[in-house]
Amino acid sequence: MAWLKKFVGAVIVLGATAAAAGWVLSAPVRLDAASVAQLGPGDAAKGKRIFYAGGCTSCHARPGAKGDARLELVGGLELKTPFGIFVPPNISQDQKDGIGAWSEEDFANAMLNGVSPLGENFYPAFPYTSYARMKPADIADLYAFMKTLPAVAGKAPDHKLLFPFNIRRGIGLWKRLYLSPEPVIALPDGAPDKVLAGRYLVEGPGHCGECHTPRDFAGGVKKAEWLAGAVAAEGKGVVPNISPGGNSIKSWSESDIANYLETGFTPDFDSVGGAMVEVQQNMAQLTADDRAAIAAYLKAVPPHPNGYPARKPAS
Repeated sequence: MAWLKKFVGAVIVLGATAAAAGWVLSAPVRLDAASVAQLGPGDAAKGKRIFYAGGCTSCHARPGAKGDARLELVGGLELKTPFGIFVPPNISQDQKDGIGAWSEEDFANAMLNGVSPLGENFYPAFPYTSYARMKPADIADLYAFMKTLPAVAGKAPDHKLLFPFNIRRGIGLWKRLYLSPEPVIALPDGAPDKVLAGRYLVEGPGHCGECHTPRDFAGGVKKAEWLAGAVAAEGKGVVPNISPGGNSIKSWSESDIANYLETGFTPDFDSVGGAMVEVQQNMAQLTADDRAAIAAYLKAVPPHPNGYPARKPAS
């Protein structure tokens, strides 16, 4: 029986080693001092543009809010996914229930690394996997603008997640696979400045790929099928393929795309609908140059077939 004792002992040692390695690898990683130094004081006027590019109101405004009430970022919207229900938190300037007590460094750690001031991993329902591509100066500007918004009391409900997704520490391992500040699409040397600007807006603050790209079994974006469309996160319907290989905007010109983002009308005079209504309202707040850059980038990305199963015709 000596061999059995040795075998059991080896299994225990290996298990303990794996657990220790997992604990270390899943630890939240904060920004280093050099990255923090790049933040700067921030400009609220510039931050307003980043706020709308990032679509903060779409998830964090009170559900159903209209007009100026959309700037009361109390959270509470329920996002029903295969992993459970995610509830965006209060990110108003309330000192207790919101983020009013956060420093600029706290804010940057959340946006770029998905780490809370308490040193916990945020769930990637908060699209920091896209925000990680943002410039530190833009993060500082956004923080300055957020400081101008109202403080609203009221804590949003907790997430309701299934096991093992309710183990927040495990997100640290997920980040090692899916969190990167590198651009998704490697544009050729000499790419026009407009296309480069569009890449930044789409892949970074605009986080368009979070909805328009299919995901793998672990919930990570399939970058090889960038913007190919996807089954909607809540499992009902699909999000369109907006690469040049899809039919949704394949025939649209750059000016058609830019006009759609500004007005909400397609070239055929149909109007924006569904979840895209909120996105279009945010895009309308950007500059004409921003919308033109987004359009130029969408025409420059690689084409892909639809990233979702063919829909059955109505019977």
